[in-house]
Amino acid sequence: MFRSRSKEERPAPTAKVAPDLSKQPRDPQAPKGRPTPKRSVAQTQRRSVVASTGNRKEDAKRARERRRADLARQREALASGDERYLPARDKGPVRRFVRDFVDSRFCIAEFFLPLAVVILVLSMIRMSNIQNIALLLWLGVIIMIVIDSIGIWLRLKKQLAERFPNEPKRGAVAYGLMRTLQMRRLRLPKPQVKRGERP
Repeated sequence: MFRSRSKEERPAPTAKVAPDLSKQPRDPQAPKGRPTPKRSVAQTQRRSVVASTGNRKEDAKRARERRRADLARQREALASGDERYLPARDKGPVRRFVRDFVDSRFCIAEFFLPLAVVILVLSMIRMSNIQNIALLLWLGVIIMIVIDSIGIWLRLKKQLAERFPNEPKRGAVAYGLMRTLQMRRLRLPKPQVKRGERP
């Protein structure tokens, strides 16, 4: 009856709950669950990183020289087909097969630019007959390119499924179709097979 109210109103002590570590954001500097590289690989990576000299101009000069050397190696690889220095989009056995598949065939799409120039010149002549011929040529070229591209797409997809059943093939067919639009002598990486040769 005469108990103090402060004792009654004092809240009961709550048990401390351990923080849920799964809901905390992961430290961006923490490892991502990949295996630790071997010592030889780690040493190679460390050697490849050039130590800073402390001079910003000197560091920038060295970075430019490294970029220049990398680009020169990449240009040589695009000309020779050396897989080690090719850009990432051209690397791998799937991409190499796609290039060889396209380069071993005669593609109508590779003549699109020269034909487009000829048709454009014909369409500029102020004669209705020639302009009609140019329009028909334009439609004919587009229809032939579409039909040829569909044929290449189907054959290439089938060949990739047979030869590389377990390899990732995403974007490989589109890569091949884009290559058909380039003239053979201007293609990079340079063609490594002759026309008619089996890839």
